[in-house]
Amino acid sequence: GWFYTLHVLSTALFDRPAFTNVISHGIVLGNDGQKMSKSLRNYPDVSEVFERDGADAMRWFLMSSSVIRGGNLVVTEEGIRESVRQFLLPLWSTYYFFTLYAGDVDAVRLTDSTHVLDRYLLAKTRELIEKVTTDLDALDSPMAASAIRDFADVLTNWYVRRSRDRFWDGDDRDAVDTLYTVLETVCRIAAPLAPLVTEEVWRGLTGGESVHLTDWPDPAEFPADHALVVAMDRVREVASAALALRKSKGLRVRLPLANLTVVVPAAPTIPEFSDILRDEINVKTVSVVELREESIGEYGITRRLSVNSRTLGPRIGGQVQQVIAATKAGDWSVDRDVVIAGGIALEAGEYDLVLDVADEAVAVAFLGNAGFVVLDTVVTPELAAEGLARDVVRAVQQARKDSGLDVSDRIRLEIESDAVTIIAMRDHQDLIAGETLAVELEFVDGSSGTTEVGDGARIRVGLEKA
Repeated sequence: GWFYTLHVLSTALFDRPAFTNVISHGIVLGNDGQKMSKSLRNYPDVSEVFERDGADAMRWFLMSSSVIRGGNLVVTEEGIRESVRQFLLPLWSTYYFFTLYAGDVDAVRLTDSTHVLDRYLLAKTRELIEKVTTDLDALDSPMAASAIRDFADVLTNWYVRRSRDRFWDGDDRDAVDTLYTVLETVCRIAAPLAPLVTEEVWRGLTGGESVHLTDWPDPAEFPADHALVVAMDRVREVASAALALRKSKGLRVRLPLANLTVVVPAAPTIPEFSDILRDEINVKTVSVVELREESIGEYGITRRLSVNSRTLGPRIGGQVQQVIAATKAGDWSVDRDVVIAGGIALEAGEYDLVLDVADEAVAVAFLGNAGFVVLDTVVTPELAAEGLARDVVRAVQQARKDSGLDVSDRIRLEIESDAVTIIAMRDHQDLIAGETLAVELEFVDGSSGTTEVGDGARIRVGLEKA
């Protein structure tokens, strides 16, 4: 067929095979589940997709999908837009952040920063280069895309967010140079999968001719620190679990809470990063306790196993009733993160572990590998006042942005609200003034506020450049 004919033609014309490697992809389906066809027109308008989402979005969508491995792929506009959200937008947002806070700095490559966040990101970059190189050598673009997507999440939702104060201060060259180095490297790694966006970002960073004319990154240029990567990834897991608890309880992140307790094996690896956790989760203290056999009972936690018979049934057939009966009888256990019920090991998606906590003042979540976190959810008047002040800061920052002020502009600030809210704001006026760069801050008693802060209080923000 097709393969044979190409080789025959190439051998006859050039005395060599047409190719040495080939990917046999699956079938591309339209949005109706049928094979994509011009006659059926069961596909998005290509011109509209390119105009709205860009050609890289379509390319990433295809190169990251199972169709490369021989599976079928349904092409939808939602799937293509998801490509923008997964990588293209995070990359561009990080580049924009860099130009905003470091645009006037002549950044240089730096791979030996001593700051723990820089060291972590650089070590993650080394592992990314190694992973993507291996995947692309194996012609496995979906795995390469997955690694790049996960790294983009670390870059934007961890490193940049946790490093904002360093960029804000403007005198931390290690942060600027580290972000420059990593962004430039990521552009080279991702160029085969997103050639247009990476070209724009890379040229903006370096002023060079083209990212596609550069050498492939060498992982040896970056430090290897697997222990730090494992430890910080665990910290990120703890933070994610705690933030999910906040969300489930309706506790906004700007509202400080009293304490987070982290119960994990090998507890000594976590305290080094307590400051990072405290800032990320917005709690006053972080306690780290080593996990023991009786830890769950000590915190008044009980676990219930809920079986998803629709998922489990097709795999084990009639044994599903045996598992359900064992679950109801309490004949189940967790051994090395494997749930066993009635002598049958369950897989992810076939069950849910539900936590019940006796104390309504705390919220608990299990961690993926082992251990759990306990979040104190009691909001005292003092914590509520500080949370309100942080909401006010957010409102003022939005007003600054709407007024077209530069991020470094000093302002004169006036905030109008009711008497009770003003008392809470006065207790934290240094915080409000410092975070908003207000050289003058005046509180006015009034009721014309339209911006909601805290638990229903309203304020009016007036500001001008100082």
